[in-house]
Amino acid sequence: MDRLAVVVPGHSRGGRVSDRCLRLVAAAADVVRESGAEVVVLSGLGEAEGMHAAWPEDARAEVVLEPTARVTAENAARTLPLLVERGVTRAIVVCGRAHAPRVRYFFRDLYGRAGIDVEVRPAPSTLNAPAVGRELVAAWFAPRQRRAARAEVEGVHA
Repeated sequence: MDRLAVVVPGHSRGGRVSDRCLRLVAAAADVVRESGAEVVVLSGLGEAEGMHAAWPEDARAEVVLEPTARVTAENAARTLPLLVERGVTRAIVVCGRAHAPRVRYFFRDLYGRAGIDVEVRPAPSTLNAPAVGRELVAAWFAPRQRRAARAEVEGVHA
């Protein structure tokens, strides 16, 4: 039997949970209500707690915080053990539209290695030039970050 989790990589502005991040929380709550997911993991340094404070009470699931990840690769690496501990076999990762390609790159690789099927579900939003620009810059670092994330998951320091 599949055990489903919803994972939300955070987003902040100046140390505060951003409006975009709050929209991700709302979209993730809708996914929980629709899918019956049993686990929600909120991930991000300085973001996990803020997302948890915004989590609606009617979206019932075990809410787990991962408060240390600074980049998307770390979101994937550091949420993975939390899912494995809970016997999760499927995960829906809720993210922004511009962020979706990089989320797929990291999460499908790392979760797939652990036998967890991944669906990336972009939250309803509009694409904007600054977000796309940030993603293009971040893509430059993605291969190195993925190697570090794989090493972290395997217990080896990169």
